[in-house]
Amino acid sequence: MFIHLGGEKIIRASELIAIFDLSIEKSSKISKQFIQHAGKQNLVEIIGEEESKTLVVTENKVYYSPISSTTLKKRANQLLT
Repeated sequence: MFIHLGGEKIIRASELIAIFDLSIEKSSKISKQFIQHAGKQNLVEIIGEEESKTLVVTENKVYYSPISSTTLKKRANQLLT
């Protein structure tokens, strides 16, 4: 099964590790370090031109999605149940 992250980006549900509200990036030092490390390795992708709302962590990349974390979690839960 697949999850639409916004724009034209779709990932396999099996690759999904976590979905976070973007506020975690500002409130957690460890999250900032994780994103910086992923960025240095060119593993960060910004989806679309809209303002990002969610951070999606997969096995191979970190995505900034314009879709709310609540919506993405609902999509993921529909596939997993």
